[in-house]
Amino acid sequence: SRNVIAPSELPHLIQQTYGSLGKTSEPAKTPATVEEQRPAVPIKKSVTDDFIVCLEDGKSFKSLKRHLMAKYALTPEQYRERWKLPADYPMVAPNYARKRSELARASGLGKKSAAKLSPSLQVVRSA
Repeated sequence: SRNVIAPSELPHLIQQTYGSLGKTSEPAKTPATVEEQRPAVPIKKSVTDDFIVCLEDGKSFKSLKRHLMAKYALTPEQYRERWKLPADYPMVAPNYARKRSELARASGLGKKSAAKLSPSLQVVRSA
């Protein structure tokens, strides 16, 4: 529709529109006293040989990555940052990781056969 406005009212309309738009882009104000989160289990007890305990809900997993993304939309990095964990904090239970590594080695993963190497690599290896 066509809105007719007097030229003298135009500055007031622009100012009003600017003020309204500025309010929508402001971030939501959070309370000044934000309670610090507490983990469901003590951090030192969250990693055992057979499972990892999620600090968000206290559930045990062999691999935590999928649970974090599905339930909390957190990447491992965000999870570590949220709970102030070190960068090397595991997302997979140590025994599970060891078993998967052994299976991979047994199936030949990580090894290159001499026939598959490019000729330039074969020369370097034989020299």
